[in-house]
This record gives sequence, C-alpha cells and structure tokens, in this order.
Amino acid sequence: MRPSRTAPRPPVDARGVTRRFVQRWNGATLLPAQEDDIAVEEPLEIRVSGDSVATTMRTPGHDRELATGFLFAEGILQSVDDLGGLAHCGRPGEEGFGNVIEVTPAPGAFLDVERVSTARRGTLTTSACGVCGRRSVDDLLAVCPPLPPGPVLHPDAVARATERLRDVQRNFARTGGVHAAAVLDADGHLLAAHEDVGRHNAVDKVVGTLVLAGTVRGPRAPRRPLTRQPAVLAVSGRVSFEIIQKAAMARIPIVAGVSAASSLAVDLALRSGMTLAAFVRNERFNVYTGFERLLRE
Repeated sequence: MRPSRTAPRPPVDARGVTRRFVQRWNGATLLPAQEDDIAVEEPLEIRVSGDSVATTMRTPGHDRELATGFLFAEGILQSVDDLGGLAHCGRPGEEGFGNVIEVTPAPGAFLDVERVSTARRGTLTTSACGVCGRRSVDDLLAVCPPLPPGPVLHPDAVARATERLRDVQRNFARTGGVHAAAVLDADGHLLAAHEDVGRHNAVDKVVGTLVLAGTVRGPRAPRRPLTRQPAVLAVSGRVSFEIIQKAAMARIPIVAGVSAASSLAVDLALRSGMTLAAFVRNERFNVYTGFERLLRE
C-alpha cells in the first residue's frame, strides 16, 4: 500500500522523483486521471580508466558515492586514497549526461578491474539483484577476514535502527517505490543514509559515503583511528547475500533488515562473524547469527 501522502517532504535530489498520469480504482469506479509521483530508474555505467566495469539501474543522485561503494565492495578500491578522479562523462545538457561516471586512480594507485571482469555474469546489474550469485561464500572470505568481536548493544538499539530509516525516506514518502539504507555507530548516531530503487544501490551509496569520508577502509589499506566506528547497517527490505557481502567488506558488524533474510545471507553472516537481524520492526526482530553482540539482562 502506498504510504501516507500527507505533506511529504521534498526529495533531497529532485532527479529521484518524476510524475506520470495515473487512474485509480476505488473499488467501484475508475477515477479521472491525475498526475502521480513515480520513482526514477535510470542506468549508470561505471568506468575505471575508460574500461566499463558495470552498468546498474539506479535512482539518479549521489552517483559518486554509489560508484565508490560498488568498487569498494568488489575489492577494486581499498580507500579514498586510491581515488584520483570521480566525475560524470560528457557535458551538462547533452542527452544521457549523468548516466556514465568515470573513475581514475590516484598517482601510484592501481584499480584492478580484472578482479571481477572474469567472474562477472554480464555487464548489466539490475536494480533488484545486485551481482546475484557471482561470488561464493568462500570467495568472499578469502579476501575479507571474519569480523572481530563487539560491539555489544542492547537489543533495543537494534530494534530502533530501522526506525531511523523513516527520517531519510523522502522519496519513499512520495512514491512508495524506493529502498533506504543507513549506517549508525554504537551510540545510535547516524553516519550515512541514502535511498535508491535498488536495495544494493542504497547500501553502496552509504558505504561509498563512508569510504569518501575516510571512515571505511579496505583490509589492505592502512588503519586510521576513528571516533565513530560503523556498527549497524539498517536496510528497508529483504537481506540478501549481496547486502551481507557489502557489510562484511565495509567491516560493519551488525545488519538489521525490515524484511526477511535469505539462507545464503545467514550462511555468510555466520561464517563472517556478523550479527544478522531480520524482520526488525515494531520493536521486535529475529536474530540468526552473532547473538553474542546482544546484551542479555
């Protein structure tokens, strides 16, 4: 059911919402056509030094963060220090401008796109499935060591994590057609939050935000002391393998999803030492792995 349309706040980026005519059936008759808010879905091609790495169907906006988060999750990018350039191709006003983004390495850095090119099932990544089935649990664990213990949170902190999504779901309030992801620290402070038509895109955007800020770094990048460590990734929909993969690469120890978790997501969370909670809503949730991070009275 479409969410309440009572005075929705304007979108953070106007490109994420468009309008189309719609006729509504009220149970007895078709009402006259009127304009309705619709979530925008457009392709974004990600290129590294001129080579096309992937094309994903996404909600326009925060493309730099999306590209950064995607490359980080694939192990191509280790930290913001690897980035030299990150910009859309073409000129404003040209047809298709904004739908291709070029990433160039920093001097002395090497972005190894061959890590994924031989295993990719195709160049198109849909807004629904991320890179479904492309990587096994063993493949991921080979490049991403298990998470260390901690932090230990009160169950209420996990239960409230998905509630924070409501504060950022401006496009959802208008369209009902996008997902959201947010990262919180152990004290519940919001570190990053984004919306997108794709669940995995929303996660890439929040991880990319943290990578660009220097908060998240890959296993091969030098460590830096941080005041606020990412602790919880909250997602608005189903928790799939790809969501756990991206959280593991970003070293986020707890994932909280509004909807169900898949079997492979549970398996990966278990082997990577992550806490996975699903059906996190109405102050309740199911926890499948990582029980030791939940404080017991």
